[in-house]
Amino acid sequence: ARALGQPGVAAALAGQDLAASRTPFAPRLEGPGFWPTAWPPLAPQRVRFVGEAVAVLGEESAAQAADACELVEVDYEPLAPIADVEAALAPGAPLLHDGVPGNVLFRRDYSYGDVEGEFARAHIVLRETFSHGRCSASPLEARGIAAAWERDRLTVWSGTQAPHIFRTALARAFRLPDDHVRVIVPDTGGGFGQKMHVLPEDVAVAALARVAGRPVKWIETRRENLAAASQAREGSVDIEAAADRDGVLLALRARVISDNGAYHIYPLTAALEPPGTAAIIPGPYRTPAYAWEALAVATNKPPLGAYRGVGMTMGAFVMERTLDLLAERLGLNPADIRRRNLIPRDAYPFTSAAGFVYDSGDYPKALEMALELAGYDALKRERDEARTRGRLLGVGISCYTEYTGMGSATYRQRGMVEVPGPEAARVSVEADGTVRCRLSFSSQGQGHATTAAQIVADELGVPLEQVVVSQPDTDETPKGSGTFASRGAIALSGAAGAAAVTLKARILDAAGGLLEASPADLVLNGGRVSVRGMPDRGVSLAEVARAVGAASLEVTERFDPPGPTFSGAVHVASVEVDAETGRVTVRRYVVVEDCGPVINPMIVEGQIHGAVAQGIGEALGERLVYDESGQLLTGSLMDYALPAAADLPSFTLGHLETPSPLTPGGHKGMGEGGTIGGPAAIANAVADAVKALGVRVTSLPILPEALVSRKPTPAS
Repeated sequence: ARALGQPGVAAALAGQDLAASRTPFAPRLEGPGFWPTAWPPLAPQRVRFVGEAVAVLGEESAAQAADACELVEVDYEPLAPIADVEAALAPGAPLLHDGVPGNVLFRRDYSYGDVEGEFARAHIVLRETFSHGRCSASPLEARGIAAAWERDRLTVWSGTQAPHIFRTALARAFRLPDDHVRVIVPDTGGGFGQKMHVLPEDVAVAALARVAGRPVKWIETRRENLAAASQAREGSVDIEAAADRDGVLLALRARVISDNGAYHIYPLTAALEPPGTAAIIPGPYRTPAYAWEALAVATNKPPLGAYRGVGMTMGAFVMERTLDLLAERLGLNPADIRRRNLIPRDAYPFTSAAGFVYDSGDYPKALEMALELAGYDALKRERDEARTRGRLLGVGISCYTEYTGMGSATYRQRGMVEVPGPEAARVSVEADGTVRCRLSFSSQGQGHATTAAQIVADELGVPLEQVVVSQPDTDETPKGSGTFASRGAIALSGAAGAAAVTLKARILDAAGGLLEASPADLVLNGGRVSVRGMPDRGVSLAEVARAVGAASLEVTERFDPPGPTFSGAVHVASVEVDAETGRVTVRRYVVVEDCGPVINPMIVEGQIHGAVAQGIGEALGERLVYDESGQLLTGSLMDYALPAAADLPSFTLGHLETPSPLTPGGHKGMGEGGTIGGPAAIANAVADAVKALGVRVTSLPILPEALVSRKPTPAS
């Protein structure tokens, strides 16, 4: 009431105002071990994490709205905090949700092979616990939404990664048919997974627009992003690895526990990070037997969601550190233990111990390419010589595989019913000869417009600049799922590529009538159709479109990726640790990436650069910290340590192309790889550097203060 009384306040809502009229987000997962939650657009009675929205106000300017928010009075009754997994799982712990017994949102287990028998006959058994801190996707352009109503029809402008999922979620929240919601995606900055979610603020802003009777825009502040948007990673893995005397893996056991935060996130639920980590732990290695258990636990923090490399980053960290620890115990070179366990090229398709069918790859070759590019033997000699002078240099390797390009079959198998799976593209020729490509999924800097234009232009024989690729508008673009999980290139090839093939046949057929020639005798090149061998006898695309009508030259193709298809890479990192301060400097970094045939090398390399930068930041500094009462202590970029350009080395990249037999063109996804392989390579390099200090590297991020607890022994 106090806020509403201020000049310029158009509307204000609290949780109780929306409780009866708006459906909370309650994403579903089919299968055992899942307990649902309901996340309201504004908390009506109980807040479950610091930063959860309780009220929303509309003002003429952002500054006026901030002032008005200061007038909102909230009467809080403190509750016992559930600040971490230990508190959530403790006997007699308070329940965050009455319908979630023991605060366990999701639990699943799995077993393959003779796990007990392999452990019984092992020469060595390694047991370790690894952990990963909580982190943020931190896109430079934070979340934003504008909403406007026309009677009972809602239009929103959003930087969402999944426009049709976003539309369905808003329609469900406002109890409308899907076609009563229109989602327009403008040019958008990075998302990194965070912008594929639909969060309560999206509903609250649209609800405020309806009450105010005018459009409303909300742009997230950095503090709101760090405190209330989806977060990532936090969890631990208890791993046991059994190997023979030569370091050959025999079996693995893993218990993965994820600190999920307060709610299931829409549309993915909490069944994302822990089973993803568990399933990818065997990586590109032969493992005869494997058993895992995965839990997602509710705590008083924002929910975990998708972030570049979700689940797989932790899985690679665990597996790659485990291999290095095994090698150390057995007196083996880290490169050699990998050589002895990597899946050979001729073993594909290969069924992993986690049940994945790896379709393609050549990790032994990728490893040798990466070691050669890095000058691995020279780096080790440099490291050993530096140690005689008290300098702490280290070299680390990581090999990983990642699931990419998943479609409906994979999502249904996982029980994920809120993610459709297919994508679509509509390709048309306009009256002026422009070729327009409308995609069902959006771009947040991945270069989809360039890649799609290349695919369409190559197929249609038109100049690249003649192809216009549009961001999605759900009123005009075909229905699809979205941009996430490294599926862009695969979806582009399957949808836009197929549409261009069909459209080309239509163009040639129409031009044949104009030129009185068989379509088989025509050539489409440079935006012009001509008779083969008679270049002067031809017509332009514009002439064809005007003759037959542009509507005749429009094709929509739907593509449901058959994957997953598995891409991967080998990373080699060289670091130096300052013995006095513990500061880590990354000296050299090499990646050999296999994403199948490369469509655009510059885009692929840009994706690798950006992802490795995020991986290095995640390894060496990024962490969201909460105190024992659930208060966020890292609420600004003064406290949350994003990597700066000066923290990063130059990158040396190599490409290995093993085509997938599953996808059009053999393409595989690659957008997440740097954040998967980066932290593991850095962790192994730092562990190598501080071996003489007696410091164990089992947790990310690796903080300087953890690396200076002991002095090195001379010449060790």
